[in-house]
Amino acid sequence: MLRRSLLGALSVVLVTSAATGVAHAGPSDAAAAVTFSDTFDGAAGSAVNSSKWTLETGDNVNNHERQYYTSGTNNAALDGQGHLVITAKKENPANYQCWYGTCQYTSARLNTSGKFSAQYGHVEARMKIPRGQGMWPAFWMLGTDIGSVGWPNSGEIDVMENVGFEPSTVHGTIHGPGYSGSAGVGAGYSLPGGQAFADAFHTFAVDWAPNSIKWSVDGVVYQTRTPADVSGKTWAFNKPFFLILNLAVGGYWPGDPNSSTAFPAQLVVDSVSVTTSDTPAPTGGAIRGLAGKCVDVAAANPANGTPVQLYDCNGTAAQQWTVGSDGTIRALGKCLDVNSGGTADGTPVQLYDCNGTAAQKWTVSSARDIVNPQANKCLDVTGNNSANGTRLQIWTCSGGANQKWTVG
Repeated sequence: MLRRSLLGALSVVLVTSAATGVAHAGPSDAAAAVTFSDTFDGAAGSAVNSSKWTLETGDNVNNHERQYYTSGTNNAALDGQGHLVITAKKENPANYQCWYGTCQYTSARLNTSGKFSAQYGHVEARMKIPRGQGMWPAFWMLGTDIGSVGWPNSGEIDVMENVGFEPSTVHGTIHGPGYSGSAGVGAGYSLPGGQAFADAFHTFAVDWAPNSIKWSVDGVVYQTRTPADVSGKTWAFNKPFFLILNLAVGGYWPGDPNSSTAFPAQLVVDSVSVTTSDTPAPTGGAIRGLAGKCVDVAAANPANGTPVQLYDCNGTAAQQWTVGSDGTIRALGKCLDVNSGGTADGTPVQLYDCNGTAAQKWTVSSARDIVNPQANKCLDVTGNNSANGTRLQIWTCSGGANQKWTVG
C-alpha cells in the first residue's frame, strides 16, 4: 500500500478529457457515455496500442523498487491470443542505471495520461498476476492534476495490488492528503481455501461515484469507502483520473526477490475497460453477474429476437442497460424480453421492441435478484456456466450465484 511514485515524464502531463473514449448515447439518450476498452488483440510480439497507452521509462527510488521500466516490446507485448503480457526479467541488456547502482531487473509500466481519463464509472481489469517473493503487480489510477498539485494531493485509487508474499490476497486502497503511503485507507480480499490469484484470471474493479468507491473481485464487493473514512481530511476523488498498469520488482512493501523467485515473471492482462456517465445513474450501466461478467446483447445486434447472454465486460453499448421506472430494462433502444411471454423454467430472454407487456417487466431486488413478476422467476445464467456466450433465461429463484446481479 505504499505509493509508487510517478515517473518524471508524467510530471508535466495534465489530462482534461477522455480523448480516445468513444461517445455514444445511452438507451434513453438521457446521458452521453464515455467508454474505454482494450482487449489487447493483435499479433504476437506486437506493441500495445499507442493511441491508448504510453510506456513509462526509468526506475523508482521512492519505494526502493529494483526494476527499470523499459519502452518497446521487451517487457510489454501482446501474445497474439488477446492478452497484454507485462514481463519482469532478471537482466540488464542496456546497462540501465538505477538508484542503487546497475539495475538488476527490467519490467514495464503503462499509463493512459494524455490519452484517456475518466471521472466516475465502473473501472475494471481482468488479469492473471504473477507469483513469487518480491513481485508487485498493480492496476491503479492517479488524478490528472498531479502535474500541478503533486502527490498525494492528486489522489490515488489502487484498484488492485498484490505483493508476492501474499499469494491469496489482493488489496484496494485510496491515498490522498494526510492518508498516503502506509497510512492509505483500504482493505484486502482473500480467496477461499488457500487458492492463489496467480492460478487463474480474475476481474478486479471499482465502482466509483461522487463520494463513494466500491472495490470488487469477480463481482464480489469487499469494501466501500466514502469521505467518512478519511477522518475529516480532503476527499481527493471527485475529479478525473487516468489509468496505470505495472509490474514492479521489489520495494519496501513486497521486499526484494530471493532465491525462490522465478524469472521471467508475467502479469497477463486480458482486458481493461472503463464505463463512465455524464450524470451518475445508480439505475443504469453494466449489469454484472456470474464470474464478474456482464449481461450482453449478442454481437451488439439490435434486431428483435437477438439472444441476451453472459460475456466479458467490455464497456460497449451492448452492455449498457437502463432500468426504467416503468419496469423495463433497456439496451440499444430495445427491451429485455422473455421469449413469447413464457413463464416456464428455461424460457430464454432476448432483445425486443418495447411493447409494454408483462414479458418486459422486471423488478430488481435489494438481494440482487432480477425478477420477472409475471413468471415470478429470476434472470438466470443457463447451467451456471460462466463461459462467454452462455444464454440467459428465467428460472425459479434459488439464490444461486448465477441469479445474482449488480446493476450500474
